[in-house]
Amino acid sequence: MDGMPYSHGLYEVFLAVAHEGSFTAAARALGYTQSAVSRQIQVLEDETGAVLFERLPRGVRLSEAGRVLLPHAQAVRDRLAVARAELEALRTLDGGLLRLGAFSSATAALVPRAQAAFRDRHPGVAVTRVEGPSVKHLALLAAGEVDLAVVSPAAGGPAPEGVTLHHLLDEPMLVALAAGHRAAGRREVRLADLAGEEWIVGHERLEDTLFRPAVAAGLRPRTGLLAHDWIAKLGAVAAGLGVTLVPALAAAAVRPDVALVTIHPDDVPYRAICAATPPAPTVAATAFLALLRATARELIPQS
Repeated sequence: MDGMPYSHGLYEVFLAVAHEGSFTAAARALGYTQSAVSRQIQVLEDETGAVLFERLPRGVRLSEAGRVLLPHAQAVRDRLAVARAELEALRTLDGGLLRLGAFSSATAALVPRAQAAFRDRHPGVAVTRVEGPSVKHLALLAAGEVDLAVVSPAAGGPAPEGVTLHHLLDEPMLVALAAGHRAAGRREVRLADLAGEEWIVGHERLEDTLFRPAVAAGLRPRTGLLAHDWIAKLGAVAAGLGVTLVPALAAAAVRPDVALVTIHPDDVPYRAICAATPPAPTVAATAFLALLRATARELIPQS
Protein backbone atom coordinates (compact mmCIF):
# COMPACT_ATOMS: atom_id res chain seq x y z
CA MET A 1 0.00 0.00 0.00
CA ASP A 2 1.28 3.46 -0.91
CA GLY A 3 -0.58 5.60 1.66
CA MET A 4 -0.15 5.39 5.43
CA PRO A 5 -2.73 5.89 8.19
CA TYR A 6 -2.44 9.04 10.27
CA SER A 7 -2.14 7.02 13.48
CA HIS A 8 1.43 5.99 12.68
CA GLY A 9 2.55 9.40 11.53
CA LEU A 10 6.02 10.54 10.68
CA TYR A 11 7.50 9.62 14.05
CA GLU A 12 6.23 6.06 13.86
CA VAL A 13 7.93 5.65 10.48
CA PHE A 14 11.10 7.28 11.79
CA LEU A 15 11.21 4.89 14.74
CA ALA A 16 10.61 1.88 12.51
CA VAL A 17 13.49 2.85 10.22
CA ALA A 18 15.76 3.50 13.22
CA HIS A 19 14.88 0.08 14.66
CA GLU A 20 15.12 -1.91 11.42
CA GLY A 21 18.15 -0.13 9.99
CA SER A 22 16.71 0.16 6.48
CA PHE A 23 13.80 1.67 4.60
CA THR A 24 12.96 -1.68 3.04
CA ALA A 25 12.82 -3.55 6.35
CA ALA A 26 10.81 -0.75 7.96
CA ALA A 27 8.35 -0.80 5.06
CA ARG A 28 7.95 -4.55 5.45
CA ALA A 29 7.35 -4.21 9.22
CA LEU A 30 4.79 -1.45 8.73
CA GLY A 31 3.10 -3.00 5.71
CA TYR A 32 3.93 -0.09 3.38
CA THR A 33 5.95 0.30 0.21
CA GLN A 34 9.62 1.25 0.43
CA SER A 35 8.94 4.42 -1.57
CA ALA A 36 6.20 5.50 0.87
CA VAL A 37 8.57 5.11 3.83
CA SER A 38 11.29 7.00 1.98
CA ARG A 39 8.91 9.88 1.25
CA GLN A 40 7.80 10.11 4.89
CA ILE A 41 11.37 10.27 6.11
CA GLN A 42 12.09 12.99 3.55
CA VAL A 43 9.07 14.97 4.82
CA LEU A 44 10.33 14.66 8.41
CA GLU A 45 13.82 15.73 7.41
CA ASP A 46 12.37 18.73 5.59
CA GLU A 47 10.33 19.68 8.68
CA THR A 48 13.26 19.34 11.08
CA GLY A 49 15.79 20.86 8.71
CA ALA A 50 18.23 18.03 9.41
CA VAL A 51 19.42 14.82 7.83
CA LEU A 52 18.19 12.09 10.19
CA PHE A 53 19.81 9.04 8.60
CA GLU A 54 23.12 8.34 6.98
CA ARG A 55 22.47 6.43 3.77
CA LEU A 56 24.82 3.43 3.62
CA PRO A 57 25.49 0.91 0.84
CA ARG A 58 23.32 -1.51 2.78
CA GLY A 59 20.68 0.19 4.88
CA VAL A 60 20.81 3.35 6.95
CA ARG A 61 21.90 4.47 10.41
CA LEU A 62 20.95 7.41 12.59
CA SER A 63 22.83 10.63 12.06
CA GLU A 64 23.73 12.88 14.97
CA ALA A 65 20.45 14.75 14.43
CA GLY A 66 18.62 11.44 14.29
CA ARG A 67 20.11 10.37 17.60
CA VAL A 68 18.92 13.65 19.17
CA LEU A 69 15.43 13.19 17.75
CA LEU A 70 15.12 9.52 18.76
CA PRO A 71 14.10 9.89 22.47
CA HIS A 72 11.63 12.65 21.59
CA ALA A 73 10.03 10.50 18.90
CA GLN A 74 9.78 7.65 21.39
CA ALA A 75 8.12 9.99 23.91
CA VAL A 76 5.61 11.15 21.30
CA ARG A 77 4.82 7.55 20.39
CA ASP A 78 4.36 6.58 24.04
CA ARG A 79 2.14 9.56 24.80
CA LEU A 80 -0.02 8.81 21.76
CA ALA A 81 -0.31 5.20 22.88
CA VAL A 82 -1.51 6.35 26.29
CA ALA A 83 -3.97 8.76 24.66
CA ARG A 84 -5.34 6.00 22.43
CA ALA A 85 -5.77 3.72 25.42
CA GLU A 86 -7.59 6.42 27.39
CA LEU A 87 -9.85 7.24 24.46
CA GLU A 88 -10.66 3.56 24.05
CA ALA A 89 -11.47 3.37 27.77
CA LEU A 90 -13.94 6.23 27.33
CA ARG A 91 -15.59 4.42 24.44
CA THR A 92 -15.86 1.11 26.28
CA LEU A 93 -16.61 2.65 29.72
CA ASP A 94 -13.49 1.09 31.22
CA GLY A 95 -12.33 4.51 32.39
CA GLY A 96 -13.10 8.20 32.33
CA LEU A 97 -15.14 10.58 34.47
CA LEU A 98 -18.88 11.24 34.75
CA ARG A 99 -19.88 14.54 36.39
CA LEU A 100 -23.42 14.50 37.79
CA GLY A 101 -25.71 17.13 39.23
CA ALA A 102 -29.06 16.64 40.98
CA PHE A 103 -31.57 18.52 43.10
CA SER A 104 -31.89 17.38 46.71
CA SER A 105 -34.90 15.04 46.71
CA ALA A 106 -33.58 13.24 43.60
CA THR A 107 -30.57 12.22 45.67
CA ALA A 108 -32.74 10.37 48.20
CA ALA A 109 -33.29 7.32 45.99
CA LEU A 110 -33.39 7.96 42.24
CA VAL A 111 -29.80 9.07 41.68
CA PRO A 112 -28.14 6.81 44.30
CA ARG A 113 -29.81 3.67 42.94
CA ALA A 114 -28.88 4.50 39.38
CA GLN A 115 -25.35 5.37 40.50
CA ALA A 116 -24.96 2.07 42.35
CA ALA A 117 -26.08 0.15 39.25
CA PHE A 118 -23.70 2.19 37.10
CA ARG A 119 -20.78 1.47 39.47
CA ASP A 120 -21.52 -2.26 39.33
CA ARG A 121 -21.51 -2.24 35.53
CA HIS A 122 -18.71 0.26 34.93
CA PRO A 123 -16.40 0.31 37.97
CA GLY A 124 -13.60 1.96 35.99
CA VAL A 125 -15.57 5.18 35.48
CA ALA A 126 -15.10 7.75 38.26
CA VAL A 127 -18.33 9.54 39.20
CA THR A 128 -18.56 12.92 40.92
CA ARG A 129 -21.83 14.46 42.08
CA VAL A 130 -22.98 17.89 43.21
CA GLU A 131 -26.34 18.85 44.69
CA GLY A 132 -28.31 22.04 44.36
CA PRO A 133 -31.36 23.60 42.72
CA SER A 134 -32.29 22.71 39.16
CA VAL A 135 -31.54 26.18 37.82
CA LYS A 136 -27.95 25.83 39.05
CA HIS A 137 -27.45 22.47 37.34
CA LEU A 138 -28.94 23.66 34.05
CA ALA A 139 -26.45 26.52 34.06
CA LEU A 140 -23.56 24.18 34.89
CA LEU A 141 -24.60 21.84 32.10
CA ALA A 142 -24.85 24.68 29.57
CA ALA A 143 -21.35 25.78 30.65
CA GLY A 144 -19.96 22.26 30.16
CA GLU A 145 -19.19 21.78 33.86
CA VAL A 146 -21.38 18.70 34.37
CA ASP A 147 -22.18 15.87 31.96
CA LEU A 148 -25.70 15.03 33.17
CA ALA A 149 -28.11 16.52 35.68
CA VAL A 150 -31.42 15.42 37.19
CA VAL A 151 -33.66 18.48 37.25
CA SER A 152 -37.22 19.68 37.60
CA PRO A 153 -37.60 22.11 34.68
CA ALA A 154 -40.69 23.76 36.17
CA ALA A 155 -38.59 24.80 39.17
CA GLY A 156 -35.65 25.97 37.10
CA GLY A 157 -37.46 27.58 34.16
CA PRO A 158 -36.88 26.65 30.52
CA ALA A 159 -33.76 24.73 29.61
CA PRO A 160 -30.89 26.94 28.47
CA GLU A 161 -29.72 26.77 24.88
CA GLY A 162 -27.50 23.75 24.32
CA VAL A 163 -29.31 21.54 26.86
CA THR A 164 -31.49 18.56 25.96
CA LEU A 165 -34.15 17.36 28.41
CA HIS A 166 -35.07 13.66 28.72
CA HIS A 167 -38.33 13.04 30.61
CA LEU A 168 -37.91 10.50 33.41
CA LEU A 169 -41.18 10.60 35.37
CA ASP A 170 -44.04 12.72 36.68
CA GLU A 171 -43.64 12.92 40.43
CA PRO A 172 -46.67 13.15 42.74
CA MET A 173 -46.63 15.23 45.89
CA LEU A 174 -47.27 13.68 49.29
CA VAL A 175 -48.23 15.19 52.60
CA ALA A 176 -46.30 14.12 55.67
CA LEU A 177 -48.49 13.69 58.77
CA ALA A 178 -47.89 12.57 62.31
CA ALA A 179 -48.49 8.82 62.54
CA GLY A 180 -51.61 9.37 64.66
CA HIS A 181 -53.12 12.05 62.43
CA ARG A 182 -56.79 11.54 61.46
CA ALA A 183 -55.87 11.42 57.74
CA ALA A 184 -52.82 9.18 58.15
CA GLY A 185 -54.51 6.08 56.77
CA ARG A 186 -56.05 7.67 53.70
CA ARG A 187 -54.94 6.94 50.15
CA GLU A 188 -55.33 10.54 48.95
CA VAL A 189 -56.31 13.91 50.41
CA ARG A 190 -57.33 17.33 49.13
CA LEU A 191 -55.76 20.47 50.51
CA ALA A 192 -59.24 21.52 51.62
CA ASP A 193 -59.25 18.49 53.94
CA LEU A 194 -56.20 19.98 55.66
CA ALA A 195 -57.39 23.59 55.73
CA GLY A 196 -57.00 23.85 59.49
CA GLU A 197 -53.45 22.49 59.58
CA GLU A 198 -50.26 24.39 60.20
CA TRP A 199 -47.98 23.82 57.21
CA ILE A 200 -44.25 23.54 57.71
CA VAL A 201 -42.46 25.10 54.75
CA GLY A 202 -38.87 25.71 53.73
CA HIS A 203 -39.19 29.30 52.55
CA GLU A 204 -41.17 32.37 53.56
CA ARG A 205 -42.29 32.82 49.95
CA LEU A 206 -44.58 29.91 49.10
CA GLU A 207 -43.88 30.64 45.44
CA ASP A 208 -40.35 29.31 46.10
CA THR A 209 -41.54 26.03 47.61
CA LEU A 210 -43.34 22.89 46.45
CA PHE A 211 -46.55 24.87 47.00
CA ARG A 212 -45.80 27.08 43.99
CA PRO A 213 -48.46 25.56 41.66
CA ALA A 214 -51.06 25.60 44.43
CA VAL A 215 -50.35 29.26 45.14
CA ALA A 216 -50.58 30.04 41.41
CA ALA A 217 -54.06 28.44 41.47
CA GLY A 218 -55.16 30.78 44.25
CA LEU A 219 -54.69 28.49 47.26
CA ARG A 220 -52.99 29.92 50.32
CA PRO A 221 -52.31 27.29 53.00
CA ARG A 222 -51.67 28.50 56.52
CA THR A 223 -47.97 28.36 57.37
CA GLY A 224 -46.79 28.37 60.95
CA LEU A 225 -43.25 26.98 61.00
CA LEU A 226 -40.25 27.64 58.78
CA ALA A 227 -37.69 24.85 58.46
CA HIS A 228 -35.12 24.62 55.67
CA ASP A 229 -33.79 21.16 56.51
CA TRP A 230 -35.74 17.95 55.82
CA ILE A 231 -34.70 16.46 59.15
CA ALA A 232 -36.14 19.49 60.96
CA LYS A 233 -39.34 19.43 58.91
CA LEU A 234 -40.03 15.76 59.54
CA GLY A 235 -39.08 16.06 63.19
CA ALA A 236 -41.68 18.78 63.61
CA VAL A 237 -44.28 16.65 61.79
CA ALA A 238 -43.56 13.63 63.99
CA ALA A 239 -44.00 15.82 67.07
CA GLY A 240 -47.44 16.93 65.84
CA LEU A 241 -46.42 20.54 65.17
CA GLY A 242 -47.78 20.57 61.65
CA VAL A 243 -47.74 18.88 58.25
CA THR A 244 -45.52 19.34 55.23
CA LEU A 245 -45.30 18.51 51.55
CA VAL A 246 -42.87 15.77 50.52
CA PRO A 247 -41.97 14.91 46.92
CA ALA A 248 -42.50 11.24 46.15
CA LEU A 249 -38.83 10.74 45.28
CA ALA A 250 -37.95 11.55 48.89
CA ALA A 251 -40.49 9.12 50.37
CA ALA A 252 -37.89 6.44 51.03
CA ALA A 253 -36.01 8.79 53.35
CA VAL A 254 -39.02 9.62 55.56
CA ARG A 255 -38.79 8.43 59.16
CA PRO A 256 -41.10 5.60 60.28
CA ASP A 257 -43.12 7.70 62.74
CA VAL A 258 -44.37 9.91 59.90
CA ALA A 259 -47.23 8.89 57.59
CA LEU A 260 -47.36 9.84 53.92
CA VAL A 261 -50.55 10.44 51.92
CA THR A 262 -50.78 11.48 48.28
CA ILE A 263 -52.07 15.01 47.57
CA HIS A 264 -54.72 15.16 44.84
CA PRO A 265 -53.00 16.34 41.62
CA ASP A 266 -55.66 19.03 41.07
CA ASP A 267 -54.34 20.76 44.21
CA VAL A 268 -50.60 20.23 43.76
CA PRO A 269 -49.93 18.88 40.26
CA TYR A 270 -47.34 16.24 39.57
CA ARG A 271 -44.01 17.77 38.63
CA ALA A 272 -41.94 16.63 35.69
CA ILE A 273 -38.52 15.18 36.51
CA CYS A 274 -36.00 15.12 33.68
CA ALA A 275 -32.43 14.25 32.97
CA ALA A 276 -30.58 17.07 31.26
CA THR A 277 -27.64 16.45 28.93
CA PRO A 278 -25.79 18.28 26.18
CA PRO A 279 -27.19 17.59 22.70
CA ALA A 280 -24.38 15.07 22.17
CA PRO A 281 -23.93 13.38 25.58
CA THR A 282 -20.84 11.41 26.47
CA VAL A 283 -20.88 7.62 26.33
CA ALA A 284 -20.93 7.51 30.15
CA ALA A 285 -23.81 10.00 30.36
CA THR A 286 -25.81 7.97 27.84
CA ALA A 287 -25.29 4.79 29.86
CA PHE A 288 -26.24 6.56 33.11
CA LEU A 289 -29.36 8.01 31.48
CA ALA A 290 -30.57 4.50 30.63
CA LEU A 291 -30.15 3.46 34.27
CA LEU A 292 -31.97 6.57 35.48
CA ARG A 293 -34.93 5.68 33.27
CA ALA A 294 -35.02 2.12 34.57
CA THR A 295 -34.74 3.30 38.19
CA ALA A 296 -37.48 5.89 37.69
CA ARG A 297 -39.85 3.18 36.41
CA GLU A 298 -39.12 1.09 39.51
CA LEU A 299 -39.63 3.94 41.96
CA ILE A 300 -42.75 5.52 40.45
CA PRO A 301 -44.40 3.38 37.77
CA GLN A 302 -46.15 5.61 35.25
CA SER A 303 -49.61 4.76 34.01
